[in-house]
Amino acid sequence: MQTERDHAYPDHWEADVVLRDGGTARIRPITVDDADRLVSFYEQVSDESKYYRFFAPYPRLSPKDVHRFTHHDYVDRVGLAVTVGGEFVATVRYDRIDEHGRPASAPADEAEVAFLVQDAHHGRGVASTMLEHIAAVARERGIRRFAADVLPANTKMIKVFRDAGYTQKRSFEDGSVHLTLDLEPTAESVAVQRAREHRAEARSVQRLLAPRAVAVVGVGRAPGGVGRTVLRDLVGGGYTGRVYAVNRAFPPEWQEVDGVPAHRSVGEVVERTGEPVDLVVVAVPAERVPEVVADCGEHGVRGLVVLTAGYAESGAEGRVRQRDLVRQARSYGMRIIGPNSFGVISTAADVRLNASLAPAAPAPGRIGLFTQSGAIGIALLSSLHRRGAGASGVAGVAGISTFVSSGNRADVSGNDFLQYWYEDPDTDVALLYLESIGNPRKFTRLARRTAAVKPVVVVKGARHSGSQPPGHAVPSARIPDAAVDALLRQAGVIRVDTVTELVDAGLLLAGQPLPAGPRVAILGNSESLGLLTYDSCLAEGLRPLPPLDLTTAASAADFRQALSRALADDGCDAVVVNAIPRVGDDGATESGDGEVLAAALREAVATAPAKPVAVVHVELGGLAAALTAATRTVPRTDAASVHRSAAPTPANAGAEDDPARVPTDAAPHPAGAGDVTPAGTGRAVGTPAAGAGQTADAAQGEGPRGHDSARSAGAAPGADASVSGADGEERGWIPAYPAAERAVRALSEAVRYAQWRREAAEPGKVPEYEDVDEAGAAARIEGLLGGGSPERGITLGAADAGALLATYGIHVRPTLPAPDADEAVRAAERLGYPVALKTTAPHLRHRADLGGVRLELAGEAQVRRAYRELTDLLGDPVELQPVVQAMAPRGVDTVVRAVVDPAVGAYLSFGLAGVASELLGDTAHRLVPVTDRDAAEQIRSIRTAPLLFGWRGSAPVDTAALEELLLRVSRIVDDHPEVVAIGLEPVVVAPRGLSVLGATVRLAPSPAPTDLGPRRLPSY
Repeated sequence: MQTERDHAYPDHWEADVVLRDGGTARIRPITVDDADRLVSFYEQVSDESKYYRFFAPYPRLSPKDVHRFTHHDYVDRVGLAVTVGGEFVATVRYDRIDEHGRPASAPADEAEVAFLVQDAHHGRGVASTMLEHIAAVARERGIRRFAADVLPANTKMIKVFRDAGYTQKRSFEDGSVHLTLDLEPTAESVAVQRAREHRAEARSVQRLLAPRAVAVVGVGRAPGGVGRTVLRDLVGGGYTGRVYAVNRAFPPEWQEVDGVPAHRSVGEVVERTGEPVDLVVVAVPAERVPEVVADCGEHGVRGLVVLTAGYAESGAEGRVRQRDLVRQARSYGMRIIGPNSFGVISTAADVRLNASLAPAAPAPGRIGLFTQSGAIGIALLSSLHRRGAGASGVAGVAGISTFVSSGNRADVSGNDFLQYWYEDPDTDVALLYLESIGNPRKFTRLARRTAAVKPVVVVKGARHSGSQPPGHAVPSARIPDAAVDALLRQAGVIRVDTVTELVDAGLLLAGQPLPAGPRVAILGNSESLGLLTYDSCLAEGLRPLPPLDLTTAASAADFRQALSRALADDGCDAVVVNAIPRVGDDGATESGDGEVLAAALREAVATAPAKPVAVVHVELGGLAAALTAATRTVPRTDAASVHRSAAPTPANAGAEDDPARVPTDAAPHPAGAGDVTPAGTGRAVGTPAAGAGQTADAAQGEGPRGHDSARSAGAAPGADASVSGADGEERGWIPAYPAAERAVRALSEAVRYAQWRREAAEPGKVPEYEDVDEAGAAARIEGLLGGGSPERGITLGAADAGALLATYGIHVRPTLPAPDADEAVRAAERLGYPVALKTTAPHLRHRADLGGVRLELAGEAQVRRAYRELTDLLGDPVELQPVVQAMAPRGVDTVVRAVVDPAVGAYLSFGLAGVASELLGDTAHRLVPVTDRDAAEQIRSIRTAPLLFGWRGSAPVDTAALEELLLRVSRIVDDHPEVVAIGLEPVVVAPRGLSVLGATVRLAPSPAPTDLGPRRLPSY
C-alpha cells in the first residue's frame, strides 16, 4: 500500500545535467500542466522516430494519449521530461507490470520503459542520461527490472540499453528485440556512468575555454570600466576568434569600440553576422543580468563569465538572485563561471583567450590554476610571473595553461576543471585555491583519478568553523581540519597551507621529474646553508645525505661537476643545490655569477639521469630568472606580451556604462604605462577561428581546440614536461627558492606524492568475508528504523548494536546489568571470573581516570567490595548504571570509529584509547571504503603506533586482527548508508586476537543520493 507521500510531486527527482556535448538540460517529472508542451514536442519529432516509439505510423497524439502521458501517480506510472529553454526535447516513462505484462502495483517489481527524443537532440547523450535517472526513480519505487521492446532497426536505442552496463537479457519476439535490464547498479554501470559524466563535464569546460567568438556585454562608451578592460585584454592577448563589444546604450551610429565591432545586444550580433557567439562576458549591474542571460540563451550562447558582484556574497537577497541566475542560465543549456568572477584565461596557441581582469597577461605553460578568489588569483599569477613563468615573455613549463576565477562558484567548480585537466595534454600540474567544496565525495573521487596521472595541489581557505565564505551553498563539515587533510592525502591530493607553498610545489612539480625515493643530496658553496637544508630535510621526513661543501671559492664548473656526480649516484633520489654570491678579494660580489651558474647547472641536468633538482639561492642576482628561462624560447605576439594600462574606472554615459562591480575580493587594477591599441578594424582579432592551421573540430564548429584532437596531438596525461617540450627539445628548467625550508618542503611534497603514485599503480583491495550477512543486516536496519523513526535517527541499545555488528563478524563482549551488588555477583558467576565492574553513565563512560572501572575481580568478595567502592565514590546505582563484563586478554586499548559526515561522506578513524591521544589529536582517518592497504597504513600512521609493535620491550599485538576489524567496520558503513555512526571503544588488541568491549551504533534514514546516484549538477 502506497502512502500519500508517494503520490506527491517528487521534486527531488528534478535535476540539472550536463549532456555529451557540454550543454546543460533539466530533467523533471511530467505534470498535468505539461499537455501543451507535450503536444508541441511531439509535433517536432520525425515520423521515423514516432514509428520507432509506437511500432506504427502515429502522426499525432490523441487527447486520450495526452491525458495518459501527463497524468502519473509517481509510483506505478512515472514520466520524466528533458527540457531546454522550458520546452520538452525528450521524454521517458515507465509503467509497472506483472509477470504477464499487464498493469500492476507493488509488490510487482518490473516495469515497461519507453523513450522518445526529439531528432534535433540526437547524439547529445540525452537517452543515456534519462536512463540513469528513470532507473534511480524505479529503484526508489521498488522496481528491480526494466523491460523494453525495440524494433531491430532502432539501433541507437538498442545501443543505449546495451552500453548502460546493467545486467541484461535479450531475445527476439514477434519482430522486435525484447530487452530486460536488472536495475541493480553494477561495477560496469557505475564505470559507464562516470565515464559519461567525465566526457560531458570536460567538454562543457572545453567549450568555455575555446570559444569561436566572444562578446563582452557592458562595454562602456567612455574609456575605463570593467567591460572595457576585459575587451582590451581579449584583443591585447591575441585572441584568435571573433570579438564583439555589446552595450544597449551604444548610439546607432557607433560601429566600433577600440576597433572591435559594436552592437546593442547579443541577438543583434547573431542576426547581423549570421555567426554564433559561444561565450559572453557579463559586466553589467546585477539587476540587468537576467535580461542579458535571456538574450544570450535565446541566441545560442554556450557559456557565461559573470564578473558582476552583488549575489550570494551580499546576503539573503543576493542568494535568491544567484539561485535565479543559475536556473535561468541552465534552462537555456548554458554554464556559468561566477558570478563575482575574476575571469578565465586559456593560453593555448590556437585560442589565446584572456577574458579576465588579470593585471598582466600570463605566459603559456603547463600549470592549470583554479581559484575561488579574485585577490588570490592575482597573487598567484603575479607570483608565477615573478618566479620566472613569464619574466622573459616566453613559453615555459611554469607558465599557465588555463586559469579560472570561479567567484561564488554557483555553477562551474573545481570538480569540472579536474574533469577537464585529467586529459588535457597542455596541463601537467593542477593548482587549486578552494574555500569550499560543493561535492566533497565527488571531489575526492576525481582528485584521486587525476592525481594518478598528474599532481593536484590544493590550498584550502576558510578551514575553521564559522569561516565558511558567503555565497557558497555547501554542507558544513563536522570533522577537524586535520581529518580533512588526511582524507585529501589519501586521495593523492597534495595539500599545502599557503598560496606561497602552492606556487613552490607547483613550480617543482611542473619542471622536474618525480623522485624515486626520499634520499636527498645536498651540495653548495655555503656550509651553513647546507646544514639548514639538512635539518629541513630531517624535519620533513626525508633522508638527507651529508652536505657537500664546495667552499665559497667554488666556480660554476665545480657546481656542474658536483651536480653531475650527485645525479649519477644511485644512492641519491633528488638534489638540493645551495648557492651564495662569490665574493672577490676586494669584498665585492662578482657580477654575472647568477647567469653563469645557471648555465652550468642546466648543463649538468641535461646530461644526467632524470632526478629532481631544486636550487636555494641567497642574493644571487639573475640566478632564478636564468634557471627558469627556456633553452628554446617561443616568442609571443607583441599584443600578448603587453601589460594592461589603465585601471577600470566608472563611467556615466548611459545605463550600461555604469559597470558591474569588480569581484568583491579582487585587488584594484594597477595602472600601466600606456594604453594598448587593439589590432583590427571591425574584423576578427588574430587568426580566424576556423581558418588555416585550426584543428578539425574547429572547422566543424566545435571550437578552436577540440578535446579529442588535442589529446592525439599531445602527450598522454601525466607526461613529464620537464624532460622536453612539445618540440622534443630539452628545456632544463630548474626551480629556484629564496629559503632552504621552502625548497625542501616542496621537495618533500613531491616525494610523498611520488610514493602515493607508485602505490596507486597497484591499489589495495576491499576483502570479501564469508561470514558477512549483508541481507540480514539490511533487514535488521529496516526493522529498527521502522518507517516512523525520527529523521535525525536513533541510537541503538547495546543488544541491538551488538546484534547488528555481529552480522558483519564484529563481536562485542557481552555485558550484564548490575543494579545492585547481588545482581553484580550473579552476573559475574554467569560470565565467569575474573570480571570487570564499570559504570555506563554518559558522563563516566570511557573515563577510567575518574575511577568508574574496577578490573580483575576474581571472586564474590571482590565484586561486592568494588561495587560498594563505586557507589560510595560516584553516587547511586541508578545514576551510575553499573555493568559486569568478563575480562579480556591484556593488550593495547584502541578506538575505532566510523562517521558519515554531510560534507566529506563516510570515513573511518583509528587511534589509541585514552585522554592523551584525544588531547593531542593523534587519530588517523581514511575514506570509506577502506582497502587492505589503507587499513595497514592507517594503524601505522599515528604517532603512538610504536606501542602496537613492541615498544620498549613490550609484546607486539595482533595488528592483522586490528586491520581486519577496520575493514569490517568500513564494509558495514559502505554497504548500508543508514548506518551513520559506529563507535567501538575500547578495542583491546592482544598479542593474539582482540576484544571489542563497548559499541555504539547510530542509524538514520538513508540520506539523499550519494555519488553513486545518477549524475546531476549541484542544486540550490
